[in-house]
Amino acid sequence: MAAQRQYEELARQLSAIGAVKRGLGRGLPPDCPGGSAAVLVLLDRHGAMRMSRLAELLAVDMSVTSRHVAHVAEKEWIRRDPDPADKRSRILRLTPQGMAKLEELNELSIKTLTHYLHDWSDDEVVQLSTLLARLRDSFGDCRAASARLPFEETTRTPA
Repeated sequence: MAAQRQYEELARQLSAIGAVKRGLGRGLPPDCPGGSAAVLVLLDRHGAMRMSRLAELLAVDMSVTSRHVAHVAEKEWIRRDPDPADKRSRILRLTPQGMAKLEELNELSIKTLTHYLHDWSDDEVVQLSTLLARLRDSFGDCRAASARLPFEETTRTPA
């Protein structure tokens, strides 16, 4: 197990990830802001889903999710089909145009990473990818509102 000071340094480094995300965001096309890109990525990764599931995966309020979905639907990157189990709900699906936009976003991400990491070796990029995947796996799916850390008190009331 790592020492306390190593965890402190890791926490500092992780807080700086925002700068990396902003750098990647600057590479997005003007018609596809970060929230819209996230919708496309999640639908590609997890398949068709209800908006409530998308909001959970985005870890944002339903109203924010609704704005993102409205934007990508207006661009015809997704379809909102009736849910056969509940006609009041909609199932969100990528369209061929959405898949094309996702491919464009992937290419832009690769170009951006290539620009910023041009002096990294292949081994260093692989090592970073491996460690980030392991970090994500260690946290599991902590997006659910009911997710609690094992050392947290359970008497807390949700906000």
